Amino acid sequence: MASSGMIGVVLLAAISFIGLSPQLGGKPTKAERQTYAKSGHYNEKEEEFVNLIPTRELTAGSMPAVMWKFLFRKSPQAAPPGPLPTQPLDSLAITQKTPEMVRVTWFGHSASLVEIAGQNILLDPMLSIKMGPVSWAAPKRYNRSLAIAPEKLPPIAAVLISHDHYDHLDYETIRKIKDKVGHFYVPLGIGPHLRRWGVPAARITEMSWGDSAKIPGLTLRCTPSRHFSGRGLGNRNSTLWCSWVMQATAKRVFYTGDGGYGPHFAAIGRQYGPFDLALVECGQYNESWAEIHMKPEQSVQAARDVRAAVMLPVHWGAFTESLHAWNEPVTRATAEAARLGQVITTPHLGEPVTLGAALPQTRWWE
Repeated sequence: MASSGMIGVVLLAAISFIGLSPQLGGKPTKAERQTYAKSGHYNEKEEEFVNLIPTRELTAGSMPAVMWKFLFRKSPQAAPPGPLPTQPLDSLAITQKTPEMVRVTWFGHSASLVEIAGQNILLDPMLSIKMGPVSWAAPKRYNRSLAIAPEKLPPIAAVLISHDHYDHLDYETIRKIKDKVGHFYVPLGIGPHLRRWGVPAARITEMSWGDSAKIPGLTLRCTPSRHFSGRGLGNRNSTLWCSWVMQATAKRVFYTGDGGYGPHFAAIGRQYGPFDLALVECGQYNESWAEIHMKPEQSVQAARDVRAAVMLPVHWGAFTESLHAWNEPVTRATAEAARLGQVITTPHLGEPVTLGAALPQTRWWE
């Protein structure tokens, strides 16, 4: 009985800590939820956002079975044998650009810096070593340092968030960079998170699928993805998820965010493509998540659907969040890209990809 009571106390303490942790984010007001209902993508009765087509979060097995496999049946190569090769990024080099140049730097997982139209655009900046409110229970980052510390980043014109999962919206990173960011563009519902973390409401724009915003030389478009959201036990799908179009006068870049394969990619390609480069989710897939994450072959097809001249696979190279080998996503994606004739670039962490110059294509992960 004493041991059971102790377990109960520990569980209660853990739940209380997580519930009180600022990492969990904020909650929308009643007026905000009424605004969400007008988006056409929100179930007001259930108080949750929905996908364009029916989408199951779990397509095979049960959640306990999936967790058991993750804990005890991961690939022997689930993580690399050591830190991944990283090219340090000089913050001064980022300032050396022209309005015509498009340069993309991937930091691992999905965090990336897009330099376009003379602007610095930061995507899903998870730039912390630890993840979430209970870091000991979260996946460990492969590298103990990144190509650049968030504090060393130059001024950022815009941060684009695809959804509110911990591996894409990071509390510690937001706190460190918020004062150097001109504006945050986020899907509906994420504004309350940022406000709780000290970002002024005047520097936050919440957007629904189809909405657009303009900054000098650039149009930012919030486009659909096929995924889900939530940072705690009681806020499943309480915020929207999305992909992003970055459209300059002469160049276009697309970022898929997270999500399963679907007809939205072809629709985005028809409406906003072709794209000079697409950053495409590629990694952390599993047969149980077939409708909310893409297999590498689907990722390549998504790049073709949006009519991307160059594909840059992301959502790998930082954390183990599924059962496959750490480098399986890029191995399969490069093979499929070769088969279909899709140009693909595979930079080291921190290695800039400059359009119009030679693309990084070494098979460094081998």
